[in-house]
Formats: sequence, C-alpha cells, structure tokens
Amino acid sequence: MLKNGGGLLKTQYEYEEELYLALDGSATLSVSASVPALVALRGVDLNASPRARFDRDRLRAFFQGPGAVVTAVSSSRRHGRRFVHVSIDIADVRTLQRLAPFAWSSYRFDRDGDVYEFRQAVGAPSGKPVGDVGWDGSELVAFRLHLPSKIPFHNAPSRKVERGNILEWEQRLTDRLLGTPVDIQVQMETQSILARTLLLFGSTIVAAFLTLAAVIWWVARRGRDSEISGQSTVGSGQ
Repeated sequence: MLKNGGGLLKTQYEYEEELYLALDGSATLSVSASVPALVALRGVDLNASPRARFDRDRLRAFFQGPGAVVTAVSSSRRHGRRFVHVSIDIADVRTLQRLAPFAWSSYRFDRDGDVYEFRQAVGAPSGKPVGDVGWDGSELVAFRLHLPSKIPFHNAPSRKVERGNILEWEQRLTDRLLGTPVDIQVQMETQSILARTLLLFGSTIVAAFLTLAAVIWWVARRGRDSEISGQSTVGSGQ
C-alpha cells in the first residue's frame, strides 16, 4: 500500500471513489476529491482556485443523472486546496458509466453460479489543465469497495480484505493523470453477511428453544412417572 508522507496518520487522498455495493446491484457511491483533481481528471467546470466560491448546485448537477440521485454535497480545505465530498445513490451500478463523472470506467456486475462477479476497469481521464495547484508528486487516488458478503476472490494489490469487508486499489495521481489503467475484479457470495448472521442467530434461538422444550418435557414426564409410581405404592400398601 502506498503511503502519503510515511507517517502513522491516516492516508490522505487527492481523489477517492468509495462504492458501497449491494447484492441487487444498487449502490451508494461517495466521492471525495480536491477541486483541482476533479477539474484535471473529470473535466468538471469549476474554478480550481482555493478562494473560489463553493458551487454546490454545479456539483450536484454534474454528479446527478438517470438512476443517480445526489444525497449530500459538502466541502472542506486541506493543503491549501478545497475538497468536495459528494454522496450518490445508484439504482444499478452497471449504469454508472453513462454518467459523465464516471464515464472513464466500465462496470460489470453479473451472477456466475454461486458468486456475483463485479469488475470495474478505470481508463484515461478527460480533464483540463489546472496549472500549479501545489501538487508535489506524492498525491494519491483510491478506489475502494465495501462489499456485503464473503469474498472468495479479489485482485486488490494488498491482497487483504480490510475490516468491514473493504477492498482498496491505490494509484499515484501522476499515474492517474497519465491514464494508467486500474483493473478491479471481485467475486462475492450470493448471501449477505447480515443474512447469514441473522440465519445463524435464528437457528441458535430455535435450537435453544427446542432444547428448553425437551428439558421441560423430560422434567414433566419424570414428575408424572414419580406420581404414578407413588400412587401404585400406596395402593399396594392398602
């Protein structure tokens, strides 16, 4: 994993796509990026100056489209640059490539036997020059997946699944600007971790109930047998 500055602080990215994928193909996509990165990588019509007004309406219009609803837009500042944070609800992840902000990628999501296969191939950017905005070559971009079920296969460079079923692909901003491809491949099981957990929990409760019912039946049966035995003893004594 590439590190920014070599410190122990959380890695900071100049551009991030964070996809929360559901098994029905719907998703929530969060984008966090500096305005210069959005201009240089995606060609959004924004002023890259940190002193420029934050144009929430223009950003909402840029990211929203058929099957994509922007639910939140906010901003922050870091390293002398303005960063924007956008959250989008997606009806079908396979339609993302029809939207300008994500047209640099192709998306596949299909079932193959006992697994779902997801693939995203990120190609060349289609942006505009931004001049000197303070980049020094160490800036990073990231594509991150949050998946709902067990992952039998993935090609994330770290070869690890992070806590919360998260996978990550990192790239230097300089390589992303040159169009160096990012190939994301994942297989996930068709039953969600939540459904599996609820099924296990339910099965445990049922098993406990059946065990308790068996114990109650056994105690009651022993009680009846003892009562019958006592009555027989009294009867024979008379």
